Amino acid sequence: MTSPPLTAGIAGAGLMGRLLGVSLVRLGWVVTLFDRDHQDGKDSCGAAGAGMLAPWCELESSEPIVAQWGCEALDRWPELLAELETPVPFHRNGSLVVAHAADAGELRRLQRRIEGSALDKEGLKVLTEDAIAEREPALAGRFSRGLWFPREGHIDNRALLSALAVTLKQMGVTWHERCPVDQLAPGKLVAANNTWEFDWVFDCRGLGAAEAFPDLRGVRGELLELHAPEVTLQQPVRIMHPRYPLYIVPRPDHHFLVGATTIESHDCSPISVRSALELLSAAYTLHPGFAEARIVESRVNCRPAFPDNLPRIDAKPGMIRVNGLYRHGFLLSPILLHRVLDRIHGTGKKDAARQTTYADTAQR
Repeated sequence: MTSPPLTAGIAGAGLMGRLLGVSLVRLGWVVTLFDRDHQDGKDSCGAAGAGMLAPWCELESSEPIVAQWGCEALDRWPELLAELETPVPFHRNGSLVVAHAADAGELRRLQRRIEGSALDKEGLKVLTEDAIAEREPALAGRFSRGLWFPREGHIDNRALLSALAVTLKQMGVTWHERCPVDQLAPGKLVAANNTWEFDWVFDCRGLGAAEAFPDLRGVRGELLELHAPEVTLQQPVRIMHPRYPLYIVPRPDHHFLVGATTIESHDCSPISVRSALELLSAAYTLHPGFAEARIVESRVNCRPAFPDNLPRIDAKPGMIRVNGLYRHGFLLSPILLHRVLDRIHGTGKKDAARQTTYADTAQR
């Protein structure tokens, strides 16, 4: 006799929840999603990001394990995207890091950190002024030295969230939108005054799961979308700065995402004047064409982070929590997805109780 399919209740339909839902359905599970947002996901952290996949650059301020596993995650994205019902722009044509003369020391610091790491050194190329002009003609004569990371990439984050939603709906998942989860327990989920029972419950709520993680904090990120017809960039560009590296990510039709800020705060109110001025002035120093750009949109959200800024998988029979993706959500989600599926695939509720941080998982 054939066993009935395993059932999953996923709390939180942001990036991680959607990826997990698609993978579980393809494994034969029956999936139900619960989320406080609409299916468009516009209130999620993923919608406020830039979709950068830059493990070498992450060594600027992240633990080496983030960069190491980010390199592996890059290779997993094409397979994940091939499973979706609608195409998602995915580029792996590199990223460029530059610095103004006053901040040249920051560029050298990043180079030394990468050269002293375990990452593949072929992932870093040092560029002269002429080489920068060849790689990015719009920056000709503006920087004497740069670092190019030919294997890094970026993904259209909002197109990805939309494609995941379309795929999940075509798969026939049950999706309770605008339905915050009130309580979670192994095999049980409470929302909207109703109690559901599943073989497994997955908590992907980010800051919405703060009651389960006393050390979880919010880190505010702010981003501007600009339309700059006078600017053309082929790849993401970072500008090193003593306080933060600013990034500019190209989108079609001369649109650009400009961001950098990491503020210790749970505040999701609109972008501050100070942050907007810093982002805009830094963009202008990269290319004067940004002076005539139009501000299309500002995006703000608070990313969940633990004290070590590493994601965490907390597993016990019948329930797995995934949290603390911080600013590495798009970079590390394929690896976290693999780790979660490795825990539960084919085991039902028999999986041994276990609580593991991401760093511990990576060392095995």
